[in-house]
Amino acid sequence: MTNFNQTSIRGFNLFSARKAAAIAAAALTSVLLAACGGGGDTALDDATARSAAAPESTAKAATSTSIFYGANGRNTNGGAYDSTPVATQLAQLKDIGATIYRNDVYNLASAKVVAKMAQTMAASGVTVYPVILLGTGFNTEQDAYNSAYTLGQQVASTYKYKYYEVGNELEAQALNGNVDGTSWTHYKNQPYVIARGVIRGLIAGVKSQDSSAKIVVNGTWLHYAFFQMLMDGSQPDGTRGHPTVNWDITAWHWYSDQKDMTRACGGTGCYDMLGILHSFGKPVWLSEFGVRPNYGTDQAIANYMVGTTMMAQFQSVASKYNIQSIQAFELYDDNEGNFGLMKSDGQTTKPAYWSFKNFVATHPM
Repeated sequence: MTNFNQTSIRGFNLFSARKAAAIAAAALTSVLLAACGGGGDTALDDATARSAAAPESTAKAATSTSIFYGANGRNTNGGAYDSTPVATQLAQLKDIGATIYRNDVYNLASAKVVAKMAQTMAASGVTVYPVILLGTGFNTEQDAYNSAYTLGQQVASTYKYKYYEVGNELEAQALNGNVDGTSWTHYKNQPYVIARGVIRGLIAGVKSQDSSAKIVVNGTWLHYAFFQMLMDGSQPDGTRGHPTVNWDITAWHWYSDQKDMTRACGGTGCYDMLGILHSFGKPVWLSEFGVRPNYGTDQAIANYMVGTTMMAQFQSVASKYNIQSIQAFELYDDNEGNFGLMKSDGQTTKPAYWSFKNFVATHPM
């Protein structure tokens, strides 16, 4: 998760030691635009019953092969995720029409928990996949690579996922101050090479156990130059000929304070970030999208989530930009803030829950 000032809340909260990981993505072409312009809560008493009574289009979304609509979970991180049975989470996901569920993995124990959940949900048509998290506290790129390789290998040995997301907004940790991230000069060399080692190691570790794995990499805001360097083997000190990174799906994270993703304005100008991601030549995911808890009332948050700069936009331009999946952050409120579609008891729905559900029901993909 990120904020508008390029500092990653999700990367630097109290779990930062295990959540600072990388994104292997590359932007071939920036799309520089013109000058920058400026319900009440209810209890989900019987999730299974509600799911059975869901509108037909919602039910179809939950059982189809589409992964367009999804959500983030944080099982193994405590709170409602760990206290709510997997069967209940599954029923809630199916009720809102979410067919893909992203979850944190940061060591072998957490990998085993998420693997068991993935197996259970797969039988009911919900795809679970891990975002593999690793910090950057290494002295050399090789040390980072070695540790990441081991973790990637462990995760892939617990369950054969279709998708593996390697790292979380690591590029934010390599920024050289409060900059846009649109140029290689916006990054510090040592944090960059450590991040590259983590990314490369995670991918290699996963592939050592699962050669068919689809690798997902993620970034946020305007930080695309980081990924250009990963792709072409360059780095912030201006040298070239370094290891390159390849992946299958480019994911991005977007929040309400970042405003319109097709016209995102920073200090260097305004950019069509969906256009930039599309230019990478790979399918695009929004593996985190959400509304800041301080945006307004719960109803205002719900309205924004399905509005013209979030879900309605993403759905309407999906074919133009090859957007394959959008995943709400997150299912439950937790220690990262009240971002959830439901409250931190894992039972009480918020207006965003119903807005998300109704949008999916009326906009099948």
